[in-house]
Amino acid sequence: MIIVTGAEGFIGSCLVGYLNQQNYNDLILVDDFGAMDHRAQNLVGKVYKAKVERKAFFEWMDKNAHEVQFVFHIGARTDTTDKNEAVFKELNLDFSKQLFKCCVAEGIPIVYASSAATYGNGENGYDDEKGLELLKPMNPYGRSKNDFDKWVLTQAEQPYFWAGLKFFNVYGPNEYHKGRMASVILHAWQQIKETGKVKLFQSHRDDYKDGEQKRDFIYVKDLCEVCLFLMHNRKNQGIYNLGSGHARTWNDLAKSIFAALNLEPNIEYIPIPEDIRETYQYYTEATMTKLKNIGYTKAFTPIEQGVKDYVQNYLEPHKYL
Repeated sequence: MIIVTGAEGFIGSCLVGYLNQQNYNDLILVDDFGAMDHRAQNLVGKVYKAKVERKAFFEWMDKNAHEVQFVFHIGARTDTTDKNEAVFKELNLDFSKQLFKCCVAEGIPIVYASSAATYGNGENGYDDEKGLELLKPMNPYGRSKNDFDKWVLTQAEQPYFWAGLKFFNVYGPNEYHKGRMASVILHAWQQIKETGKVKLFQSHRDDYKDGEQKRDFIYVKDLCEVCLFLMHNRKNQGIYNLGSGHARTWNDLAKSIFAALNLEPNIEYIPIPEDIRETYQYYTEATMTKLKNIGYTKAFTPIEQGVKDYVQNYLEPHKYL
């Protein structure tokens, strides 16, 4: 059996769908099922053995851990605007610690989701070979992820294989439920359908033109490919960046969406809200050498290709992965 936590969410449900495509159907899905009813569509048509409520999960593990072969721990509180430290401690830190200890005790390999939010504003770069103690996350979400990464590295007892993946700007199917936290692609597609144009943030720095701020965008299908690679190659444990390794501008992204819709670009630039202006990131780019050095050789999907697939095959027909 393979466990996927956060299975009803964006990345978790895509991973479930991807595992099904690779003929892995003996899956145990863990989440707060019913907490967000509109997420249930993410699992329609998926094949799995059972759903387990998060609050009952460790009781389930006490009885069934001997049958578990691998854990993908994707579940987390991911709202970067939430200031409730207690929620992040409970869901992102304490739950993750308990799961990690369980994997140690039962000899179960685990891949878990970390985040590029651990890098803060990037003053120390985006290199997964550098020490975590140098990082300064800018919000409770990022701090909770970095705190867990640091905790894992200090553990004397560890599973025979584990890996933490620092997700950068992930986009793709199954994010209809995310509201304001959905990717810019979904929001921009909706804006284009409604108004014929896209709104992007202006630059408030002299060294960047409007819309030329850069992010490392990674298609969720590429993320799933890396997860399966690590499941099959359990040799090099550690914390790895997971982006494309190539920063692209918001203008590039917006133009890709218009191209996928066969429309001419129409971009309006608006001021960055003052409450996030001081912490707004102008540049992120994952250093991907570490993952490549352990044998991952597949190319990452350029945004033009990824956005076209997402828009034409999922957003336009309102389909799920």
